[in-house]
Amino acid sequence: MSAMGLVAGCARTGEIDATGGITAVRSACPVVGQPAGTGDVTLFDPPASQDATAIDVTAAMTNVRGTCDEAGEEIVTTVTFDVLARRTRTDGPRDVQLPFYIAVVRGGTAVVAKRVATVNVHFDAGQARASTRGTASTSVARSAATLPAEVRERLTRRRKAGDEDAAVDPLAQPEVRRAVLSASFEALVGFQLTDAQLKYNVTR
Repeated sequence: MSAMGLVAGCARTGEIDATGGITAVRSACPVVGQPAGTGDVTLFDPPASQDATAIDVTAAMTNVRGTCDEAGEEIVTTVTFDVLARRTRTDGPRDVQLPFYIAVVRGGTAVVAKRVATVNVHFDAGQARASTRGTASTSVARSAATLPAEVRERLTRRRKAGDEDAAVDPLAQPEVRRAVLSASFEALVGFQLTDAQLKYNVTR
């Protein structure tokens, strides 16, 4: 049976090819996501309180989506998201600046780049709910997201029944797994929280 190959052709993920193997399409584009606990933020008044009666503004980041341009030497990922906010006092107009970040993570654990920006939510007088859209972008060098030729050959080489390594998953080999991880990136977005805000999200 053919081992799983990472190919850039027209086969769809999980498709059984003509030789009986299973194809998997590997893209150089980072996977877009949001770390747990960073999709919500709560502001208190007074700030030192975390009582329910002191909640001032709550906001949630949703509809996180990414588009990728991998035509050049820099792979550019643009991430968009919506922010849905609610405030307690509605007596007048108000603008709330909420910091957020976009980070590039390599191999699932190493943060190789991070940028912090702000998104503005505007409330009209008498309005308890408001929403806005945020955008962030980041780039990764194509050379860093490309598997070495030797590793690609080991992953995509056709294997026939009876071959010594026919039943061996190349990704079970530590050096191959390390190379794939090293060339794998994520673009992660979330609210830039203080330690107290993150703890509140986790324990509430």
